[in-house]
Amino acid sequence: MATNTLPGFIPDTEAGAVGLAAIIGRPAEALIALDFDGTLAPIVPDPAAARALPEAVSGLRALAPLIGTLAVITGRPADVAVEYGSLDQVPGLLVLGQYGRQCWENGVLSAPPPPPGLAIARARLPVLLAEVRAPVGIWVEDKKEALAVHTRRASDPVAALDRLRAPLLALAAETGLRAEPGRMVIELRPPGADKGKTLKELAAKNHRTAVMYCGDDLGDRPAFAALRELRAAGMPGVAVLSQSAEVPELAADADLVVDGPQGVAALLAALATAIASG
Repeated sequence: MATNTLPGFIPDTEAGAVGLAAIIGRPAEALIALDFDGTLAPIVPDPAAARALPEAVSGLRALAPLIGTLAVITGRPADVAVEYGSLDQVPGLLVLGQYGRQCWENGVLSAPPPPPGLAIARARLPVLLAEVRAPVGIWVEDKKEALAVHTRRASDPVAALDRLRAPLLALAAETGLRAEPGRMVIELRPPGADKGKTLKELAAKNHRTAVMYCGDDLGDRPAFAALRELRAAGMPGVAVLSQSAEVPELAADADLVVDGPQGVAALLAALATAIASG
């Protein structure tokens, strides 16, 4: 069994325990990456109202001087996540937006141009929603480099999501985009970037020797899969789920399950304390 443990946060798997111990034992060689919505910030009906928990930001600040690479990987535009999370208060933090297409570092944002299919989808989406008679409450969040169709405000969000899935998949295929499901949302976004690919690239950078990823939604599944691939290749790692009732099936992908963003914030604080006292 792993010797470096974290009271109150015991992974359910031996591989997860080894990964957590490796991060505590060699923090300067470790990578810790986290999702934003549902992980650092509670899910709210209006995504524009989402804000990272202050205690989560405090945990990131405490870890920043201790961890080799500290990153947020989000589907949001990177600069929006920085604003909504006050993430510019965390020294050295990387914020990778649009699933890794964008990078915010030390106040500088870099990103490739969006594909032309995105503008076509943006123009056609209102017509499509009208044609399929989308239920009342459906609305589109324009993320500049992605379009998220939310059903959370509909009277029956699950039925609305099922109704829209096939038309949105067809629109994505016609415009060269990907249609990705999430928590009461389907997002149309450029291909070629996902959280798994981004996580592996971060792990390879500066030769990190251990990795933790924290997420809550279907869009985090590629990152959990990438973490398992890294472990199979010999890198210790621990997958942490910020649990919700909306996506209970993700528990099978995790080594450690915590109670939503509050649980993530407590984990970050405990991890910083354990490392600093070691």
